[in-house]
Amino acid sequence: MPKIRVLIVDDAVVFRRLVAEELSSDPMIEVVGTAANGKIALAKLPQVNPDLVILDIEMPEMDGLTALKEIRKLYPKLPVIMFSALTERGAAETLDALALGATDYFTKPTNVGGLDASLQVLRDELIPEIKSLCAAVIGPGYKISTLATPTSPAPLSGMRPTTSAAPLSGMRSIRPGPIEVLAIATSTGGPNALAEVFAGLPGDLPVPVVLVQHMPPTFTKLLAERLSAQFPIPVEEGRSGELLLPGRAWIAPGDYHMIVVRDGSRARILVHQDPPENSCRPAADVLFRSLARVFGPNVLGVVLTGMGQDGLRGCESVKAAGGQVIAQDEESSVVWGMPGFVVRAGLADKVLPLPQVAAEIVRRVRIGRGDAP
Repeated sequence: MPKIRVLIVDDAVVFRRLVAEELSSDPMIEVVGTAANGKIALAKLPQVNPDLVILDIEMPEMDGLTALKEIRKLYPKLPVIMFSALTERGAAETLDALALGATDYFTKPTNVGGLDASLQVLRDELIPEIKSLCAAVIGPGYKISTLATPTSPAPLSGMRPTTSAAPLSGMRSIRPGPIEVLAIATSTGGPNALAEVFAGLPGDLPVPVVLVQHMPPTFTKLLAERLSAQFPIPVEEGRSGELLLPGRAWIAPGDYHMIVVRDGSRARILVHQDPPENSCRPAADVLFRSLARVFGPNVLGVVLTGMGQDGLRGCESVKAAGGQVIAQDEESSVVWGMPGFVVRAGLADKVLPLPQVAAEIVRRVRIGRGDAP
C-alpha cells in the first residue's frame, strides 16, 4: 500500500522532530523531509514531492503565509495543513491562511498535560486529518468509515445512497412545512465554504441562521466577525438567551454546544458544555436535534464539507420531524466525510456542488411564503 508523503515545515527543531517521529510511527505515513522556514520548504518541494505539507505560520526569513502564497502558485492542489497557535493572533493568521488556499489547520498542542498528552493529540487529531485529506493516495480500499473518530456512532443500517429524498424505514411520513430556520454544519474546509454560501444569501433572508463550524474558542469569534464584515447577514457567536430573529446568524462558540429552546412563541439560543459528541464540542448533532424538537417540519439543514460524521444523527432527527436536508457533493468538498455520511444514509433531499447551495437555500426558504420557487 502506498504511503502518504509528508513535508514538515516549522522553525522549532524539537517540535519538528516530535511531529516527524509521531507521524512516522503510523504505517500509512512517511515523513519525506523537514524544513526550518518557508524558503527552505519551497526549495525542497520539487526534491521530495510530498503528498501533503504541514506548514507553521510564524517562522524567520519566510513565514508560513508567504510560503503558502508561493506554494499555491506552483502546486494549486497540494494539501497544506497550517500549524496554528491557540491565540487571537494565531486564529486571525489561520483564517488568513485558509482564505489564501490552505486546506486546513491544526492547533499546536499546548504544554498542558505534558509530552504524552501532546503526542495523543497528534495521534487522535492530526494523523486522521492527514489520512482524510490524502485518502486517494492510500487507495480505494481505505473506506470513509475508517476516517471517523473512534467514538463516532456507526452509520445508519439499511440506508442507501441517494440524491433525492427517500423514505426512512420506520419513520412516519411528515409533509415538510415552510422553512422557519436554517441550520448549517461544517468542519474541514468550512470557513471558505461558509463564505461562498453566505455570499449568496440575501440580507433580508426571512429566517434565522444557526451554524456549527468545528473550531476552538477565539477562532469561532473571529470567523463570525469576518463573515459579518464581508456579507449582508450579520453573524455573531451564540450566547444563551439570544432571541432568534430573521436575517441574522449565530455560530456555536468553540468548546460549547449550542442548542435552540422554545420560549413561549419564540425561540432562544442556549449554550452549554455537556460532553462532546462525535469527539466534537460544538457538535452539529446536538444543534440539529434541538431544532427538530422546536421547529419540527420547518427546519432546513445543510451539511457542508468536513471530516467525520457529525451531523448524521442530527439530520436523522430533522428528517424524522419532516424537515429538509441539503448536502454538499463530493467533487466540491475538501473532505466528503460529514456530507458523505448524510448522503449514504439516504437523508439528503438534494446533493449539490457548493456554488449551487446558496441558491437552493433561498429557493426552499421562499417556498410557502408566496414567493416564486
